[in-house]
Amino acid sequence: MNAKPKETLIANARIVLADRVIEQGWLALADGRIAEIGEGRAPAGAEDAGGDLIMPGLIELHTDHLEAHYVPRPKVFWNPVAAVISYDGQLATSGITTVFDSLRVWREDGAEEVDGRAGVLAAAITTARDASLLRADHFLHLRCEIPMPSVVEEAKELIDRPDVKLMSLMDHTPGQRQFRDEVKLRDYYRGKGGGKTDAELDELFAKRFEYQKLYAATNMREIVSLAHKYNIPLASHDDTTEENVADAVRDRVSVAEFPTTLEAARGLHQAGIDILMGAPNVVRGGSHSGNIAAVDLAREGLLDILSSDYIPSSLLMAALQLPEHVPAISLPAAVRTVTKAPAEAVGLSDRGEVAIGKRADLIRVHVAGDVPVVRSVWREGNRVA
Repeated sequence: MNAKPKETLIANARIVLADRVIEQGWLALADGRIAEIGEGRAPAGAEDAGGDLIMPGLIELHTDHLEAHYVPRPKVFWNPVAAVISYDGQLATSGITTVFDSLRVWREDGAEEVDGRAGVLAAAITTARDASLLRADHFLHLRCEIPMPSVVEEAKELIDRPDVKLMSLMDHTPGQRQFRDEVKLRDYYRGKGGGKTDAELDELFAKRFEYQKLYAATNMREIVSLAHKYNIPLASHDDTTEENVADAVRDRVSVAEFPTTLEAARGLHQAGIDILMGAPNVVRGGSHSGNIAAVDLAREGLLDILSSDYIPSSLLMAALQLPEHVPAISLPAAVRTVTKAPAEAVGLSDRGEVAIGKRADLIRVHVAGDVPVVRSVWREGNRVA
């Protein structure tokens, strides 16, 4: 996907800028950048967008959907490069042009799925990128499960890759954060891959309590130190209490992923930390874990960024639905939660808005009823979908 982009003209479009919508506008793309933006009649030879929306390509900071392509069934491991290509195609056709692939950086005895395989997937992403097989721009987001014994060692194996651009601090020990209600966690595991018995879950939970007691404090210090040493932005995960917020402030966190309570979200906002919530939460109307709804935070002015998490197509759907749920949020403001805001949170100043000089990462979107369809995708001026 690295061919030299041609000059492109796009006309008859509703162009979503960072602060307003041009109801009938046109764009000129040249050398991979946005060269001109106009209103009304376009220069001759323009491609007709048919009145569809033209907006920035979506920027996804946290998706673990690659795992579903790599392990499509329990204990079935697909060719990792083929999995990356399939996943990348789904992202692009969902309107995502920049993605932070969230890889699990830990091992756990007895765990199936993809625990401990971050290195395999990172290598597959590199192979696909080097062969010009990818439509989206891929970076790595290292998800660090702090209580796990091997998490620091595995993070060190990947930390000096130039595409590592985000690390998150996670702790899924039962009875706290995302799964304060242990019943919800048991239901979660029962529903995965045929599920586990209560006896197996009792054993798993006991082990996790032990891991947290033995390793969490030391691992937290080491992972935070690594991120600061390599100037990698940090994300907290599932902040719930004032103590969680204080920890995020202490660790100089840039993004708070999926806070579970209004109390935590308010504290994070006051500290100047960007709040990221799940797009599926918006589309479904609530959290699958029983925590605070993203729309409730949006009504309080406490939502900065949306993430598709486990459903790539939800990112665009949620952004376009947000003004319906919260009339005080305009379409440009909603689109910023999936473009400009995530870009700024991780220091990507070259993309995330339709503006002269920015990367020509763009999507053409047709809305049919309440379902958006991505009709075209440009990455650095090249049409990739």
